[in-house]
Amino acid sequence: MTAEQWTLDAADGDLVLHTGVTGSAARMGHRLTIAMRSWRATVDWDAEQPAAVEVTVELDSLEVLAGEGGMTPLAGPEKALVRSNALKTLQAKRFPRATFRSSSIERGTDSWRLTGTLDLGGRSSEQTVDVDVVRDDAGWHLSGAAVVRHSDHGIKPYSMLMGAMKVADEVRVTLAARAF
Repeated sequence: MTAEQWTLDAADGDLVLHTGVTGSAARMGHRLTIAMRSWRATVDWDAEQPAAVEVTVELDSLEVLAGEGGMTPLAGPEKALVRSNALKTLQAKRFPRATFRSSSIERGTDSWRLTGTLDLGGRSSEQTVDVDVVRDDAGWHLSGAAVVRHSDHGIKPYSMLMGAMKVADEVRVTLAARAF
């Protein structure tokens, strides 16, 4: 195989955020599932090994899918409010994109571990992403996961009730995609 590049986007899979809730009133809050509807990943290949990966996410594309827990179900108007609060928390008008760029890629048996830099909210931090890989006649099936911390980027998590309920510092990010 010669050097080539893959380009993946939301048409190829799902990039989803999973939040938690902390604080003495955490039972009142929702654990959110949020889809990022506009993202793009490029994978540069060198023979059978990925050589570089870059992922860019348009923060304004976030869509609140569900809220588990909480005192009341998360309906349309509440989802719109959650979206608005999330965009303010992320300062999406000032910093409209999050970008991950790999600096090293380690190959496992059926996985890759990507280490690199995540730029979010005007700050950069080291980030590790684990990607499971299955190749079959239909192409490649990729599933990845990482934990992103608000505190690594100077982002103050959304809170209510004078901090008695707030979004947890750690947000789990998952990716499920197919490459052909």
